[in-house]
Amino acid sequence: MSVPLEQCDSVSSSENQAESPPQIIEEKHQEVVVSHVPIVSSFNDRIRPLLDAVDKLRHLQVMKEGIQLPTIVVVGDQSSGKSSVLESLAGISLPRGQGICTRVPLIMRLQHHTAPEPELSLEFSGKTVPTSEAEIADAITLATDEIAGSGKGISNTPLTLVVKKKGVPDLTMVDLPGITRVPVHGQPENIYEQIADIIMEYIRPEESIILNVLSATVDFTTCESIRMSQKVDKNGERTLAVVTKADRAPEGLLEKVTADDVNIGLGYVCVRNRIGDESYKEARKVEADLFETHSLLSKIDKSMVGIPVLAQKLVHIQATIIARCLPEIVRKINEKLNASIKDLKRMPKTLSTVGEALATFMGIVGSAKESLNKIIVRGEYDEYLDDQNMHCAARLVEMLNQYSGELRRFSADDLTGNFMMREIQVLEEAKGIELPNFLPRSAFLAILQKKVEELQLCTRRAGYNLMEKMKERSRNWVTEIVQMEKLTDYTSDPAYLNDWNKLMAQQQEFMDALENEDAEFQIEGLGEVAIAGLMAYEKPVSASSFRLENEDDCLLENCFEEVG
Repeated sequence: MSVPLEQCDSVSSSENQAESPPQIIEEKHQEVVVSHVPIVSSFNDRIRPLLDAVDKLRHLQVMKEGIQLPTIVVVGDQSSGKSSVLESLAGISLPRGQGICTRVPLIMRLQHHTAPEPELSLEFSGKTVPTSEAEIADAITLATDEIAGSGKGISNTPLTLVVKKKGVPDLTMVDLPGITRVPVHGQPENIYEQIADIIMEYIRPEESIILNVLSATVDFTTCESIRMSQKVDKNGERTLAVVTKADRAPEGLLEKVTADDVNIGLGYVCVRNRIGDESYKEARKVEADLFETHSLLSKIDKSMVGIPVLAQKLVHIQATIIARCLPEIVRKINEKLNASIKDLKRMPKTLSTVGEALATFMGIVGSAKESLNKIIVRGEYDEYLDDQNMHCAARLVEMLNQYSGELRRFSADDLTGNFMMREIQVLEEAKGIELPNFLPRSAFLAILQKKVEELQLCTRRAGYNLMEKMKERSRNWVTEIVQMEKLTDYTSDPAYLNDWNKLMAQQQEFMDALENEDAEFQIEGLGEVAIAGLMAYEKPVSASSFRLENEDDCLLENCFEEVG
């Protein structure tokens, strides 16, 4: 999206020509630069209603409804001079100090005011707090502390500063925290990531104009704010650069702003920061003299220097972007309004009797039942296309897969421990008269019960939650499962027999390894296992423990496959 300055300049030029002869236009231009009259656009009166409309929409938080508003977003690295630029535009003093001074998005609404006394106020947390020029910096600090806490952390909750003052341009800008990479004492370790997230949220929409504040003392290509803006505006079509501290690094500044190595599509404006106790009028006079008389800075084109030029460009750009975006904003608002009206019409009318209330209630219950049936039973989620939490079938599969993975990891961790020692101990205690090739049932149950007990806490909690929601259906399912288990012998399962045969084919190698007194043995499917010390037991017991461990593993593996 491009905001052509040529179009803005032509609009301004045509209006001025309609109002004054050419020689008067030149005199007015000289007055702006030399006589330092207040920074007021020639068509502020025409822009103000549009700005008021956009500000009201912002106050109504239409951006939360997915409707983007045209916004001038001020970004810059820490100590780039961002506060000085905003102070010069607003004619007020902002909080100063070490580290990050702007800890919340500061929405600055500047409005030219004909009254001699300025009117300043802060809007936050649903309240409006009047203030004065002398107290504005402290008031902003107090409001910031209330929003973001008294520490050095940041917040994405905006604070609105309303400045109605004679001579200021009609502008609305959003000042964001300065970019810093190294957290200071009291700041979170991820302070850079937090600031970057806030900045990207504001500059990503194509309706946003990026006012990138750069210091003349640094290489523009190394500025973090440039890197961020290029992510969302690669060609710089909606980026305007303000170069501060021009008086500190005049050498090579002309080449920097004319070469444009960082793609600033809306151009550059070089300014001088206000120093010390200078009044804003004195600062503008010094600035005008600097760019008029300095041997290097005077070579920069006059359309690219000074706070008055910056204010004029911002007003032009703002008017253009609002005019371009307003029809689309109106269309989106009408769509949202029509959808809300349809929802309102579907709401029940005023109920006068118990019968009407009961009928309406049953209708709501029926609608809810149908919705639940669609999303839970049939897996249809057309009512909630954008809400993935309501896509129950997909979420249920994810939970089952996660549970299956946890079971696998739990069993795998257990296999690398005391391999077969526990099985041998159980078999020793289960000795008795038995048929050949049949493992003691009591030994198998004892080992399986221990593994089940280790999982029962999580399983019991999940089972309780499931039965609470679907008690009757769960009872039927469990009954069917029990009946199937009664009818089917697990040793007849083909998958089990296949895995069992593969593992038992390694039994003789296992017994040979015992006779050779090897310390470890490689079992396919289980990996390296410790077998040192097993020769102390009788061979039949060792062979039985091998079969029992493999049989146990086969059963668990088949259970995992069914759960998965």
